[in-house]
Formats: sequence, C-alpha cells, structure tokens
Amino acid sequence: MPADSESAVPDLPWTVRPLGVRVAVYVLGALLYGTTLVIWFAFSPEVRAQFTFFQLATVAAFGITAGVVGSALARSRVEARQVGVTVVNGYKTRRYEWNEILAVHLPQGSPWATLDLSDGTSVPAMGIQGSDGRRAVESVRRIRAVLSEQSRTERND
Repeated sequence: MPADSESAVPDLPWTVRPLGVRVAVYVLGALLYGTTLVIWFAFSPEVRAQFTFFQLATVAAFGITAGVVGSALARSRVEARQVGVTVVNGYKTRRYEWNEILAVHLPQGSPWATLDLSDGTSVPAMGIQGSDGRRAVESVRRIRAVLSEQSRTERND
C-alpha cells in the first residue's frame, strides 16, 4: 500500500450531528422554558405564595430532567477521523478504529444508523438520525466510502 494512501481518504475529519433533534430540543426547550416563566409571572403574588416548596421543587426537577435528556440527545454525534470513528450517544463516548467497523446500516424507518463491529456486536450511532432524511443517507454513504477506502489492500481481495 502506498505511503500516501491515508491522505487519499476523502473529507476527513468531519462530524455529523442530528439536525432535527437539535432544533427540536433547543427551540421547543426554549419555548417551554419561556412559557413557564410567563405563566409564573402572570400569577398574582397571592397565587404564587400558595405554592409549596415541594411543588416548586417538583416542577424544577421535571425541568432539569427534561434539560438533561434533551442535552443528551442534542450532543449525540459521529466523528470520522483518519484513525477511526468516535460515536457519542448521549453521555457515552465510544471510539473505534476503522478496522473494527464492518458495516454501517440505516434501514428505511430506522431511528438512527447502526455500526456492525468485528466482535459481533452492533452499536447505535445516534448522531445520524433517520429523521434527517437525505442528510442521514449522505452521512452513511460518506462513512461507507471511507470504510471501503480504509479496508482496501494492495490486492484488494
């Protein structure tokens, strides 16, 4: 294999993030937060005084939980680099070398792409969301192209 074959890998490095999920999380989260504040301040001081600490803590806990879950979904991504792929699903990060990845799948109607690994397991790649349509399909094609390039040998058998 020529020494410059690694430089022939197209478009590396690059990162794929879910567009629709991020828009939904950030826009709808901001709207929900803003609406809650408007409603709270629309109450008269007498009505606000009737809320107990536990009621306020419950609403705050739900808000924080929604923020943590939304943040986990929005931070999901797939990073393709010369040395391999980094998959971030929520708060868990996994790194794979190109030779550990056998295939990438995004079946019609699937929520996200899946990486088939050489150890017989599969890993979801939530950074490539099926709901992103053509963008997701193009991302899978790019990963497959790099995967094909990385697995090429001198004889290419």
